Amino acid sequence: MYLEKYQALGNDYLVLEDQRQGDRLTPQQIQRICHRNFGIGSDGILIRCAPQGKGRFAVRILNPDGSEAEKSGNGLRIFARYLWDQGHVDASPFLVETLGGNVRCEVRDNGESIAVEMGRVTFLSDEIPVLGARREVLRESLRIGEREFEYSSASIGNPHCVVFVDTLDEDFVRKWGAMLEVHENFPKRTNVQFAVVEDRHRIRLQIWERGAGYTLASGSSSSAVAAVACRLHLTDSPLEMAMPGGTLKIDVSDDYEITMTGPAERVAAIELDRRLGDV
Repeated sequence: MYLEKYQALGNDYLVLEDQRQGDRLTPQQIQRICHRNFGIGSDGILIRCAPQGKGRFAVRILNPDGSEAEKSGNGLRIFARYLWDQGHVDASPFLVETLGGNVRCEVRDNGESIAVEMGRVTFLSDEIPVLGARREVLRESLRIGEREFEYSSASIGNPHCVVFVDTLDEDFVRKWGAMLEVHENFPKRTNVQFAVVEDRHRIRLQIWERGAGYTLASGSSSSAVAAVACRLHLTDSPLEMAMPGGTLKIDVSDDYEITMTGPAERVAAIELDRRLGDV
């Protein structure tokens, strides 16, 4: 099995061209391949698929725990850069199908920057989903043990839980992110972001990603946080979203359509040992 490894702000993915092989991967094989000690090491696997609708391309996004994600901003920038490197696309915009909806991608600056129209953010509980009556999930309270969090939820094709804090601490994010991800309030689990608003156009955040754990950057998480911050009138578009892995630019329209712009780069081509990848 041959894979290409890419990274986007420290969020790394393996790209698999062979859909047949990808569709036959078991959760155990995915976990082993993505393991940073016993495998290649990755935040997930992107499988190029045959499009079923209007998209020119399609991609499946597999988390390192073997589950499947609806959408990934960094994953989509990586996939777009991979298509560019392979000569499948030029500088013209193109559509990519994901489980979380179609997205419009555009490779700019001779591959150095990729813009992705991520879609429209919703704050409605039944669309995210979050338990309870249909409502916008904004500034609600959630208790875990003796700790109470004020949070807002959103979806951009995948679920997010946004918590604004005064300071960021990685150990805090790892501890409480893991608990919030699997809280019963979120039927499909959730991505978790802890964020600090620095000014009207800049936010710092750290991320606990559903199915992956603590990650250095996330495009969909940045999109969700930016949309929530604008919805709560804490910030204005455009926004710089600063993460441990680097910074993304997020544009939020008046109806919460998101355009994300940032880099992605190729790291290596890898031939997987048959014991791990002979499927």
